[in-house]
Amino acid sequence: DLRVRRCVQTRDHQYQVLSVTFDDTATRIFAGTLDNQILSMDIRKMDSEQNVIELGPEHDDSITGLAVSNDGNFLLSNSMDKSVKLWDIRPFVAHDSQRLMHHFTRGVQHDSERNLLRVRWSPDDQYFTTGNAKRVVNVWDVRSREILYSLPGHTGSVNEVCFHPSESYVIASASSDRTIYLGELA
Repeated sequence: DLRVRRCVQTRDHQYQVLSVTFDDTATRIFAGTLDNQILSMDIRKMDSEQNVIELGPEHDDSITGLAVSNDGNFLLSNSMDKSVKLWDIRPFVAHDSQRLMHHFTRGVQHDSERNLLRVRWSPDDQYFTTGNAKRVVNVWDVRSREILYSLPGHTGSVNEVCFHPSESYVIASASSDRTIYLGELA
């Protein structure tokens, strides 16, 4: 509660929670866990056991990054199983088995450091970015499901990449090599 400036609710989980994000309306929280789960929780009902929904045991390793699309319809999850998954999180999907829309595996690399690699949407929801342990920034096209750009330059694991809030062709990347790169896509 921002008016009180203190924690008003908590939610425990059996294992470590590695990533968290709000939905576009700030009424749901998605959490990625060490035990390969993606949990969805309505923050208006945090004390209810029925409130927690698991999106499915689709990842084979810890969830290191989550991002909700700007239109609120889709969730990206990045995992140490070397995959990014695209989920349909709209409320009235016919069946939970239809929530997983695509599984991206090419260009998503973790290494022995097991860094918490993140995933981010572009402002127009047409692209997303991932870093990887191979020291490369990848920019994906959501529709074609292909890597548009694979940008080298860092000398350490690329832990996070983000788009400029209003310019889809400007990105920033952060790396274990202690650098931040800012650049434009061609």
